[in-house]
Amino acid sequence: MNSFWNRRQFLLAGAAAPLLAAGKPNSLFGGVQVGAITYSFRELPGSADQVLQYCLDCGISAIELMSNVAESYAGAPLPKPGERGISAELKQWRTSARMDKFKAFRKLYSDAGIKIYAFKLPPTMAMSDAEYDYIWNVAETVGASHITMELPEDDALLNRVAAFAAKRKLRIAFHTHGQGGKSGFDKALAASPYTALNLDVGHYFGVTGESPVPVIEHYHDRISSLHLKDRKAPSPADKGVRGKGGANMPWGQGDTPLKDILQTLKKNKYKIPASIEYEYKTPAGSDVLTEMKKCVQYCKEALA
Repeated sequence: MNSFWNRRQFLLAGAAAPLLAAGKPNSLFGGVQVGAITYSFRELPGSADQVLQYCLDCGISAIELMSNVAESYAGAPLPKPGERGISAELKQWRTSARMDKFKAFRKLYSDAGIKIYAFKLPPTMAMSDAEYDYIWNVAETVGASHITMELPEDDALLNRVAAFAAKRKLRIAFHTHGQGGKSGFDKALAASPYTALNLDVGHYFGVTGESPVPVIEHYHDRISSLHLKDRKAPSPADKGVRGKGGANMPWGQGDTPLKDILQTLKKNKYKIPASIEYEYKTPAGSDVLTEMKKCVQYCKEALA
């Protein structure tokens, strides 16, 4: 590591000290755990220390952890320029990796007051069982209650991940982009007692134009976490069409019933973490962290 990055990490660590001294972050509002998926910080440098600082800056006390943040901390080989997919080098590293660095990662975040409730490294059909074991091992080590991935459209993949989740007794939760619907959800949840939903309420509303509240109430015991975002309602031509739908908007400017959703969690005392997923375009004159703080404040006020 060069001297610039050593100096940068030193400065970041120094910047965190006053925040830690002043108290740990708390984004548990009205009994509802509001968190963020670390994907929200994708436009910013993404080392473990930097992402930790972003969470502290925004007052976020729980996260859904993307694999790149933890794996880079643990020493995974960096992709070569232009390289796509999983390299043989990364596959070899994963199947031989010790969990010591992931234990240290968990401690780093826990000591700062940040809980890791979900881990995202999607299993695929091309992966070996040893790679699946690695995913579940990391999730367990960092303290996640579930792993997240896209809702499978291939029955073979659905059945494989469902069986592996049952074997390891750690849930796999399926993220939704408007696909699924009741029949798709029921099929995925019937595959194993250890399958669950990582329901994206913005995508659901943006594609269907329907409130996600009835879905949350119906499936609440099989929803491991939510993704929060604000989208416009779909046009009549786009309604129900996956990949279409209403635009992502700054929170409060879309039509997604975010307040009703958060109040549903509070009223029913559902222990479902709600992850802020920052996807709208950063307004001119603003920046990612300023907008993330607005999202956190929106949740706090909605749950007051």
